[in-house]
Amino acid sequence: MDRHELEGATATDVAVAHGYDLQVQDKYDVKYLSYWFDYQRQHAFCLVEAPTEEAAEAVHREAHGLIAHNIIEVEPERVAEFLGTAPLPVGEAYEASAFRTILFTDIVGSTALTQRLGDAGAMAMVRRHDEIVREALQALGGREIKHTGDGIMASFTSASRAVECAMRMQHRFAQTVPAGSLQIRVGISAGEPVTDEGDLFGTAVQLAARLCSAADPGGVLVSQAVRELCAGKDLDFGELRELDLRGFTETVRAYPTLPKPAAEVAPERDHDRENTGQAATGP
Repeated sequence: MDRHELEGATATDVAVAHGYDLQVQDKYDVKYLSYWFDYQRQHAFCLVEAPTEEAAEAVHREAHGLIAHNIIEVEPERVAEFLGTAPLPVGEAYEASAFRTILFTDIVGSTALTQRLGDAGAMAMVRRHDEIVREALQALGGREIKHTGDGIMASFTSASRAVECAMRMQHRFAQTVPAGSLQIRVGISAGEPVTDEGDLFGTAVQLAARLCSAADPGGVLVSQAVRELCAGKDLDFGELRELDLRGFTETVRAYPTLPKPAAEVAPERDHDRENTGQAATGP
């Protein structure tokens, strides 16, 4: 997958460029499968099968001269987990953002929980965690990426939906789980699939995981980018926290969410385009 930083490009421009790629690709034993184009951010991402990075770049160079700023090796299955089904370009212009919000949950004190309850009791708590988290993902359009053993990683096309989802989870735990028996932390970050880090959503995933570890038991901690994406939404955040997190050379600015009254917790919704990974681009 590669990343293009564009300037003044339209969906039509990108569709035309992709068409030129298809005309040239066979010469280099390359197959450009799909692309995502974010008009607001002026970023495009191409999913390509190629024998080498050089071959993929050669197609772009000959077809239209728009050379990618970054290119990383990815597994198509992993791309689908984060982004959903890839758009199928058929010659028509379209916009489909690859920007995603990443959410991590983590069971507080999972090791101590196992020691206190035993393996069977701890597994029952994990299953209850999974039920609550997956119900919230279903309701708010989240896409489960993987189970981490004592938590779940998920992606959203909308930052505000991710925050609403996290708050719904915490509300459900508080309302349905006996006090002191099971708590979770939630961390939320956001970013694009290809960055200088070299891994698919590498920075966003790492930051969400670190924020999850830093969150208070029963709390939700979000990155500054997520808070900014939620501006104008009916969501409240606490005071700024400046954190020194492992893997980050600079201080990370983060914000805890403030709980809503029970009556205002997001109601269950049907699936919408948010859980398809398609063109929903808003916050």
